[in-house]
Amino acid sequence: MYQKSITHHISKIVIDVLFYLSIVCVILVPFWAKQLFLWINYPNQHYLTLFVGIIFVSGVCCVYILYHLKQMFRSLLQGNPFVDKNVSHFRKIAAACGLIALIYGVKCLFMFTYATLVIMIVFVVGCLFCLTLKDLFKQAINYKTETELTI
Repeated sequence: MYQKSITHHISKIVIDVLFYLSIVCVILVPFWAKQLFLWINYPNQHYLTLFVGIIFVSGVCCVYILYHLKQMFRSLLQGNPFVDKNVSHFRKIAAACGLIALIYGVKCLFMFTYATLVIMIVFVVGCLFCLTLKDLFKQAINYKTETELTI
């Protein structure tokens, strides 16, 4: 009944590469930020600490999101995406998106840029999208369970 697609495998590979690459990037954030601030000759050390904190926490949230996407693709490739675990994964991804949106919302209050505003809006929409998919998957699981009990 379930047919595996080359698109699923390519997406899984891309998510795996992004996951490991993002771990490396998060680890290197403090070093890169310091070099960036030295390169542009920015004297305020307070902004460096704030910048590193924001980027680091955002990076950790993105690693967390990619981890849960990896888990969801595992169940997709096994042929059974409508399981309770995926509902939980969507809820956790939505929470991480919400945290990133909150971080950048607070950043907008202190250091407003249009890019920060766009990032905040994108993650708010991502949070809402994941919450909608969570409810959709929950409903699909209920229908699937009901159908299995009928047969």
